[in-house]
Amino acid sequence: MMIDELRYDQNGLIPAIVQDAQTGEVLMMAYMNKRALQMTIETGYTHFWSRSRKKYWKKGETSGHVQEVKEILVDCDKDTLLIKAIQHGPGACHTGHRSCFYRDIKGQEVSEKVFSEEDVYGKNSS
Repeated sequence: MMIDELRYDQNGLIPAIVQDAQTGEVLMMAYMNKRALQMTIETGYTHFWSRSRKKYWKKGETSGHVQEVKEILVDCDKDTLLIKAIQHGPGACHTGHRSCFYRDIKGQEVSEKVFSEEDVYGKNSS
């Protein structure tokens, strides 16, 4: 499928869900634009567009916890990506958890931290 055939939103973005290629665990969701997707395909590691910082970022560029892409799937509406990746390092979430989905709907943590965000990023990132 051509990158241009995907259905990006009005800001040129498409949600990308990252899943552990081995366990199936959902690790995170972030946004890509055409260039970030192109960078991901070219390098074999996930790259995203930061809506808050207005810049590209390679997952793990600060922490070293990179995501090695094994497969990129597109949903039936062509408006969401599923990226199956190997998560290098202990976790995907900047809060120190393996997955960004570590809280239930009541706000209770359902999984423990796997690394110290203070040690990795130099500050509390929660």
